[in-house]
Amino acid sequence: MKVTVIGLGLIGGSMAITLRKEGVATELFGVDRNEANAAKAVELQIVDKILPENEALSKSDFVIVSIPVNATAALLPSVLDAVSDHTVVIDVGSTKNLISKAMTNHPKRMQFVASHPIAGTEYSGPTAAFHGLFEGKTNIVCEREKSSERALATALKVFDALKLNTIYMEPQEHDKHVAYISHLSHVSSFLLGQTVLDIEKDEKNIFDLAGSGFASTVRLAKSSPDMWAPIFEQNAEYLGQALTEYIMHLQKFQYLLMKKDSQAIHKIMTQANDIKRVLKN
Repeated sequence: MKVTVIGLGLIGGSMAITLRKEGVATELFGVDRNEANAAKAVELQIVDKILPENEALSKSDFVIVSIPVNATAALLPSVLDAVSDHTVVIDVGSTKNLISKAMTNHPKRMQFVASHPIAGTEYSGPTAAFHGLFEGKTNIVCEREKSSERALATALKVFDALKLNTIYMEPQEHDKHVAYISHLSHVSSFLLGQTVLDIEKDEKNIFDLAGSGFASTVRLAKSSPDMWAPIFEQNAEYLGQALTEYIMHLQKFQYLLMKKDSQAIHKIMTQANDIKRVLKN
């Protein structure tokens, strides 16, 4: 299978590495507007060559669009315009509602599979890509009924090679759920990092006190703003709802803290411990 990856960062690069290792991709073409990233992807043998977008698309059996979600919604129609009638196209965006709407009336909509592999690290660029990133992770496919049986079967072959566990949702359902389980945690981490940086301006020793708890909680603040700012914008409605509920919990905790009501605080933390039942690993 000849595969083109548009966007040679962590997700797109890791897909390319794994599809080559698993024998699914016989040739890998790369497309990236960042010339340094493109050159590094060839140097690291993530892709075989960098090609102009239309040339790569015309030669491909399978196309992975792995760029920020605002650019994905804008680019996908022209990608489908350029591919042959047998080519399957997927995206890997963390929001799905606006992307799905952008594709609704495209004459080649059946060749497109809207997907979101929920995997990643706080690092970005081709040097961050690695084999095994997706193993055991959940992959969400939206609007499966709008993809042809052949397109869906081809995409599932790729997802299986990546060792993803694929489930199905509607775009709005997807965006609501990821607002809580992914997007809110990133906002929390970014703002915790900002809060501590503000304090550090006056208290120079604060980072000497930072332990593993702080490091793990703020890890996501090292994620790429170029990727996450568009995600937050596209999912503003559901993320706004999640933030409202989160802020209510924070305000309640602050109130109990000021009252020095340790029993109520202990009860809240005990209830929160139930997350261990949900997240068993």
